[in-house]
Amino acid sequence: MGLFKKTDQEKADIAAMKAADKALNDNGDRERRAGIQEETPEYQRLNKAANEAAVKVSFWHGGTKRGH
Repeated sequence: MGLFKKTDQEKADIAAMKAADKALNDNGDRERRAGIQEETPEYQRLNKAANEAAVKVSFWHGGTKRGH
């Protein structure tokens, strides 16, 4: 396998992180349009899911995982 090729698991983790980020951002947009300015339980749930997904993805691919 080449140096810059992603494994199937890495691809799945990246896709899951992007989906979690999109859900968080979409929710934030809805709440902002509704005039909600504080963190709601739904925001906190989605934020936690996005953070948990980012931990599985390498820093080089947009996540927070460092090293191997």
